[in-house]
Amino acid sequence: MQAERPLRIVIAEDGVLLREGMVQLLQRFGHEVSAAVGDGDALLAAVREHRPELVVADVRMPPDFSDEGLRAARALQAEQPELAVLVLSQYVEQTFAEELLENGEGGAGTGYLLKERVGDVGEFMDAVGRVADGITVVDPEVVRQLLARRRGPLERLTPREREVLALMAEGHSNAAIARRLVVTEAAVAKHIAGILHKLELPADDPDVNRRVVAVLTYLRGEGT
Repeated sequence: MQAERPLRIVIAEDGVLLREGMVQLLQRFGHEVSAAVGDGDALLAAVREHRPELVVADVRMPPDFSDEGLRAARALQAEQPELAVLVLSQYVEQTFAEELLENGEGGAGTGYLLKERVGDVGEFMDAVGRVADGITVVDPEVVRQLLARRRGPLERLTPREREVLALMAEGHSNAAIARRLVVTEAAVAKHIAGILHKLELPADDPDVNRRVVAVLTYLRGEGT
């Protein structure tokens, strides 16, 4: 899914080549990049000035290269609850991912991706669209680690159900999962019903994002 409307976007990335590459890519798909900056303070100022719909930010930026981008993103979402945020990281940083995803139940979309995903244009633009549409989007590697860490009821799932669960946790809709697995949406719905039953998760909520949050909460070990 790509956002059907042009988006106003602010980018924060200290690497000049990646920053400029994202600017050109987003503009090529019809989006307006209101500002492209290289540190957390500049990100705060740019968002307050331009009021974008989406922020794409690196986790680690000057001056300390710790969690400046993440802290700035969370501060901005506290000020502007409707602001969608897609955070990029060089490596899977579980603590940062979980901290960011704590905001997943809010109205604005939130995403955590590895920087290598930017190189896959389709995958990156799909994530931009889903985050802008209010969905929680999680990098497949983060989901893989969560699945590996969580045991117990997951062992009841068939291999196909585990595939579907992983794609659910990444924030994909039924239609997107069906395309990925080359099956019908009816088959996906049947698998999801089985998964939710086996994991004792709410099965009557059609909202994609609440379902994603429920699955992520379970995988993080906070559910039943």
